[in-house]
Amino acid sequence: MSTDFRATLETFSNPYPHREYRIETICPEFTSLCPKTGQPDFGTLTITYVPDQTCFELKSLKLYLQRYRDHGAFYEQVTNLILDDLVAVTQPRSITVIGAFTARGGIRTNVIVEYTKP
Repeated sequence: MSTDFRATLETFSNPYPHREYRIETICPEFTSLCPKTGQPDFGTLTITYVPDQTCFELKSLKLYLQRYRDHGAFYEQVTNLILDDLVAVTQPRSITVIGAFTARGGIRTNVIVEYTKP
């Protein structure tokens, strides 16, 4: 499943690979499905990374994230899958993905996952 989604992501060469800088991308309309209820889950994804040799292309990221609209996964799984896919295609120096999911039943959940290149 994730490797199939991963093929949607496109990259381009980092124009400043000699410099350490951060790119922050905010995706305020993320949607996936609750695997228990089948109800939609809504949230904001914040992706912050320090690129190495490649960066991800934003239109392909949008198309990639849209694939989760019909995919049932708990918050923890979906946030970790997104991190794994972005690491696989860009091999960043470091990356953090924050899934800030809207309240459901009076409970709001944030899932924060991180990767640092060894």
